[in-house]
Amino acid sequence: MSSLKEHIDLHRLPSHIAVIMDGNGRWAKKHGKPRIFGHRNGVKSVREVTEAAAEIGISYLTLYAFSTENWSRPQLEVNALMSLLVDTLRNEIETLMKNNIRLHAIGDIHKLPKKTEKALLEGIHETSMNDRMTLTLALNYSARWEIKEAAKALAMDVREGILEPGDIDEITFQRYLTTSKMPDPELMIRTSGEKRISNFLLWQSAYTELYFTEIYWPEFRKEDFYAAIIDFQMRERRFGKISEQVTST
Repeated sequence: MSSLKEHIDLHRLPSHIAVIMDGNGRWAKKHGKPRIFGHRNGVKSVREVTEAAAEIGISYLTLYAFSTENWSRPQLEVNALMSLLVDTLRNEIETLMKNNIRLHAIGDIHKLPKKTEKALLEGIHETSMNDRMTLTLALNYSARWEIKEAAKALAMDVREGILEPGDIDEITFQRYLTTSKMPDPELMIRTSGEKRISNFLLWQSAYTELYFTEIYWPEFRKEDFYAAIIDFQMRERRFGKISEQVTST
């Protein structure tokens, strides 16, 4: 059976893809199961998309795993999610090592439960020398939190005389973001049919191409990931220019 992978132009890949993994709860409800059933089944999708990205040569993959707003969910669901995250991190380290994938995290991770933070930091340390692809988990993350923290750090450095206010431009500001060591995402995928970015990478997604699919996250597979990349490659990215200017460069 042929795969959409054969239709991807490997010379025009987005270097960074971000994914909002949405629809676990609704998928579980559709199957008459509790919401955590959806989260558990979503782990397979994480594995498939991570492997697919690494196989074709994506350099950075960022997954929106848990937002600051998710704490407002029922406590039983939050506790189950944190436990699932610990188990998944420990179970997947061998796969990350085998595929030479580096684990990274963005967000206020020190406010995660201690067991979750410990498993995360262990995974980051163990995979730190891998260089095929960087897999970033956005955990206890929100873009407004990130921008606020960057602004506070900038203000501190101005007060300490490290920076002058006139030194602050977009490049300077970007150095204070949690994503400072990776390029902005060129493609953002959201599953489950919702059409918003939900406080995810607001600064970084100024020129990101958005791809929305009706597929619930637990059903999202490699072929769906390839379809998103093909759609991306069919678009004209102008960055404020007109088509003729893009064509002539």
